[in-house]
Amino acid sequence: MGDALQAAREALVAFNSHDAARIRATYAEDVMFEAPGDVRTEGADATTAYAMGWQNAFPDSTMTVLNEFASGDWVVQQITFEGTHTETLSGPEGDIPATGKHLAGRGVQVIRIRDGKIAEEHLYYDQMQVLGQLGLIPEAAAIA
Repeated sequence: MGDALQAAREALVAFNSHDAARIRATYAEDVMFEAPGDVRTEGADATTAYAMGWQNAFPDSTMTVLNEFASGDWVVQQITFEGTHTETLSGPEGDIPATGKHLAGRGVQVIRIRDGKIAEEHLYYDQMQVLGQLGLIPEAAAIA
């Protein structure tokens, strides 16, 4: 269990380093990754490219673990992602030009570790929260 938690923590440090090679080194060659918006990547190169898309769009971004637990090969982390959207964010629905807005979003990632590397990762976050903070959807009307 400690090995799985250590591998997941190293992946977070790698993400915060903004170093593509270091991020890639945390993934198994055949990693499967899923995220909101019907994102599904297979392989270390494609999964690293997804992570780097967020890194490039939010060059000052950091992820912080609020809570985590491990059981066997599985790790669950409650996280925050913070950064300023200064570059284009590319995704399956198209490109989102830089808004200059600060994003502070919450999420959960469920990770399976195999041989010290991430073999499977499921990322969950509130897409509406992201779009709202970036000013891409109208603010909700006040409830009287």
